[in-house]
Amino acid sequence: MKKELLEITSQVRALLQDWRTLGVQDLIVPAREVVPENLPPCPLNVTGVDRGGRVLCRQETLEEIHAELDGCRRCPLCKGRSNLVFGVGNPHARVVFVGEAPGREEDEKGEPFVGEAGRLLDRILFAMGLHRNDVYICNVIKCRPPQNRDPHPEEIAACEPYLRRQLAAIAPQVIVALGRFAVQTLVRDQSALGRLRGRWHEYEGIALMPTYHPAYLLRNPAGKREVWEDMKLVLKRLRTES
Repeated sequence: MKKELLEITSQVRALLQDWRTLGVQDLIVPAREVVPENLPPCPLNVTGVDRGGRVLCRQETLEEIHAELDGCRRCPLCKGRSNLVFGVGNPHARVVFVGEAPGREEDEKGEPFVGEAGRLLDRILFAMGLHRNDVYICNVIKCRPPQNRDPHPEEIAACEPYLRRQLAAIAPQVIVALGRFAVQTLVRDQSALGRLRGRWHEYEGIALMPTYHPAYLLRNPAGKREVWEDMKLVLKRLRTES
């Protein structure tokens, strides 16, 4: 019995430390209140608990966000897409990898990073001791731009709110931004990727590590060493915050 109590105490202490890492300063527990299952999802950045401790809404799920985007016509990219590419992976992942936008193969399959660049990303994950099922993978833009051009500002404006909602639903500890466009968009800095990578930034209150896109590494294999240095920083942070 004593051993079980010690184990429970240790688990509670670890949970409280995780919440502190995520920035939770105060924990409001409703007195013996059962949270109704039919509560509406909270708007982005709303806590969902009033001053009396009553739960008013809940965190929306990835499935709800995906359903809202189904058949999206919010920007002109919808005209040329085959499939909307929402994202795949663990809905409770500690790490989210964010790329630019779908390419041809992703557009055809409706899944991010499925081509040769995706296979290289899988090898990077394997080297980190991870699998696709351990992380979440998505893009800033959910539809393929023509000829894989950079997305336009109005396309970013239409799509980025859904990325923010995805991240709020997942609540990861780390974002890995892949490639120049994703990095510059998320860190709001037009500096060269070579100057941005290798050090921590922040997006929506989440630690962000910029690095090269796997497609870039296919053309420039020498960059793999720099990407691995970035991933070692990610692993170190995850170990520190575990």
